[in-house]
Amino acid sequence: MIDFAALSPAAQAGVLVGAVLVEAVVLYVGYGALERVAAPPVIETIKNT
Repeated sequence: MIDFAALSPAAQAGVLVGAVLVEAVVLYVGYGALERVAAPPVIETIKNT
């Protein structure tokens, strides 16, 4: 396992920013896929009521 405490503060900040960006991309893609799957039935249900 990588010991991040051994890295310089600038490298630690870079790793943290990179992790946050990766998380944001994963959530963006995941919510986009969920919206494509779930939105049409929900919109159709709202239109029919």
